[in-house]
Amino acid sequence: MTHWTAFDIPSQRGRTAVVTGTGGLGFQDALALARAGARVIIAGRNPSKGAAAVNRIREEIPGADVTFGLLDLASLDSVRSFAERLRSSHDSLDLLINNAAVMTPPRRQSTADGFELQLGTNYLGHFVLTAQIMPLLRKSKQARVVTLSSLAARNGAIDFDDLQAQRGYRPMQAYGQSKLACLMFALELQRRSDAAGWGILSIAAHPGISRTDLLPNGAGPRSVAGILRRYMWFLFQPAEQGALPTLFAATAPQARGGAYYGPDRLGEMRGYPTTAVIPPQALDTTVAARLWTTSEELTGTVFPRGQGARADSMDRYLRSASQRVSE
Repeated sequence: MTHWTAFDIPSQRGRTAVVTGTGGLGFQDALALARAGARVIIAGRNPSKGAAAVNRIREEIPGADVTFGLLDLASLDSVRSFAERLRSSHDSLDLLINNAAVMTPPRRQSTADGFELQLGTNYLGHFVLTAQIMPLLRKSKQARVVTLSSLAARNGAIDFDDLQAQRGYRPMQAYGQSKLACLMFALELQRRSDAAGWGILSIAAHPGISRTDLLPNGAGPRSVAGILRRYMWFLFQPAEQGALPTLFAATAPQARGGAYYGPDRLGEMRGYPTTAVIPPQALDTTVAARLWTTSEELTGTVFPRGQGARADSMDRYLRSASQRVSE
């Protein structure tokens, strides 16, 4: 894994990938995958930005098989519509990168479904998206789901008493919770895939501190974070470098299901892909099981069970998870 770069990506010809997010890390993911020969669908809420991203990739890689798909993760109706279009136009899907995010808006905002914006977009939208296209992923021989977390997850906590930050909203606290939820989802998805025999590798990744528009878009260009991003840009590694842990998780033969990858230097803030340290709270399987159940209830989404012996195995896992939650 030493100094692994995008040039180490094996051929992705014959594989189809969905990447959420049209700029920053998502764009770099799509660009690298298209260069490796994958059929790439860039999913985002802004058609003009999506078209620009597609055109940039096609200009750099003539003949690239890349398209845009309309997806607003802050609307479950939009998520379901996108998934329905995908199911009607594709027989299988090999890779899903849950990348798009909102970061630290100064005032509490809500999604179309009434969720706190960061939790709803970063986590719940991707939770539903993954469930909705699970039938396509299961038809692939080597499907992977890569979900992006963040260094902010280290200080995150799942507050079931105020999950939507209705009693008190602190931007970074809400962001940390959403990114911890993403990490816990990735780990729990692998456990459930193993139990049900879905045959899917679920892997988490984080980009360290990278030079994208996530900070100024969320907190605002005149915020402390926005000013820091603009005038102290040298503290942030380039987006193409920050995308490497995600690309490693998505394509490297040695990437493991249930693992977490991030940069290898300066406390995982920058560098090349390596195994990242999982915060202790993310390893709490009782909280993970409760979060999963709560997410299904909030979104009206249920993941599929296995069949035959696998269904029995999944039932045992779910009973064990339910028991842990109720204790």
